Amino acid sequence: MANFATLAELQGRLDWTLDADEERIANSALEDASDLASHYAGRDWPDASAPRMVRAMVLKACKRYMTNPAGYTQSRAGDETLGWNDTQGENAGTVYFTNEEQKLLAGIGGRKPGLVSVQVSAWNSVHRPVTAGLVPVDPPGADFPLFADGVEPW
Repeated sequence: MANFATLAELQGRLDWTLDADEERIANSALEDASDLASHYAGRDWPDASAPRMVRAMVLKACKRYMTNPAGYTQSRAGDETLGWNDTQGENAGTVYFTNEEQKLLAGIGGRKPGLVSVQVSAWNSVHRPVTAGLVPVDPPGADFPLFADGVEPW
């Protein structure tokens, strides 16, 4: 599977020039983010045909990771205090997509959440068309009249 974004595109979004070690980490982050994007979208695109929004979200997730690879939420220079909290949970210090980004990727991939209607029938049942005012009975034969007539059932 190909990455949805390039190292050069990621470098364009960062405020510093990557050294060799950071380039290695950035390439891994691009791979991870592309794999996650395919997972959340429920499909894979060849790198050239991926929607621009997918590429933008991959770059955003990689920039978030490269800017703060350890997942710190608090930092003080005076007493060298660093802090984490549970808002990122298990995603702290990894490449991740937020809940909103995950929903957007699912929508781009065609995975729409919601309710659907499904016809339900008993196993080995036979569908017989019902005429107005009559109810089918078992064993098959003359149907039971439920309404007065087919034209004016009530």
